[in-house]
Amino acid sequence: MEQRIKERFSDDILQATMRQYAIAPGQIKLLDGFESFMYEFTRPDGDYILRIGHSLRRSEALIQGEVHWINYLAAGGAGVARAILSEDGRLVVPVADGHGGHFLATAFVKAPGGSAWEMGQWHEPLFERYGRLLGRMHRLSRAYVPSPAGTRPHWDDPIMLFAMNWLPPEDGFIETQYRQLLANLRRLPRSRETYGLIHQDAHGGNFFVDVAGQITLFDFDDCVYSWYANDVAIVLFYAVTNRPDADTFGQNFMRHFLRGYRQESELSAEWLAQFPHFLKLREMDLYAVIHRSFDVDNLTDDWVRQFMAGRRERLQQSVPYVALDWAALA
Repeated sequence: MEQRIKERFSDDILQATMRQYAIAPGQIKLLDGFESFMYEFTRPDGDYILRIGHSLRRSEALIQGEVHWINYLAAGGAGVARAILSEDGRLVVPVADGHGGHFLATAFVKAPGGSAWEMGQWHEPLFERYGRLLGRMHRLSRAYVPSPAGTRPHWDDPIMLFAMNWLPPEDGFIETQYRQLLANLRRLPRSRETYGLIHQDAHGGNFFVDVAGQITLFDFDDCVYSWYANDVAIVLFYAVTNRPDADTFGQNFMRHFLRGYRQESELSAEWLAQFPHFLKLREMDLYAVIHRSFDVDNLTDDWVRQFMAGRRERLQQSVPYVALDWAALA
């Protein structure tokens, strides 16, 4: 989270937000949040998640676009954590920060269960259900009509191109590769069947699984217009990251994931062939975000440290993120 956003937050802002969602004192708990202030709260009608972001990062219109799409997906039977209304009937609640900007509050039904690893369900049957969920979301998105109150950016909007803003000066060679990759991706065809709203961060840490194995996806903060294939490639990216058996595991993971996905949506060999490019885009973006958010010379987070080990050299040498038999998956 940007330091200037942290500095503007106060207990007064939290209390004002709590009143908007009828949260009683003692019924709210702070959670970890990477880009926003995140809380869990309980009311007589259930358990919820409160997110307080800032207009410096996402405008109210962008968040309106996010929550409208989430609730559309939920109404279509996709397993997503729907947004709820405030006491005065709003999906997005602005609270002035005293510096000319606003904190923007949204609340969601808390997903039941826990992470796939906590629930002992990170296995092949789950991978298939995981694929089916994303396939259903993409099928629904093909018919989605955005809200008049706001929409979402495209994948290459400047606010989404992290590498342009956060790469260190000594990594100019990565920026050159990044610009070339953007130019190549922008030439890909776009149609209603292949391009629409995607989650863009649907990794295993952003869904819970209940005891019956049902998945509920959350954290749509990065949703954008992009290729549906890119959404699947990002799932693969995180599934194999930091695994010593990335190629073997990735091939098996994708075989089961795509079996579920294709029950709801199509993914052709033509789009599977683009996965190495989508994976490289996410690798570069994550590398840049880590430079923004961490002291890369003194990394204490194990996952981040593992990801960054040798990463600069791999990017410099254009090493594929993972080596799969894409033709077999087609």
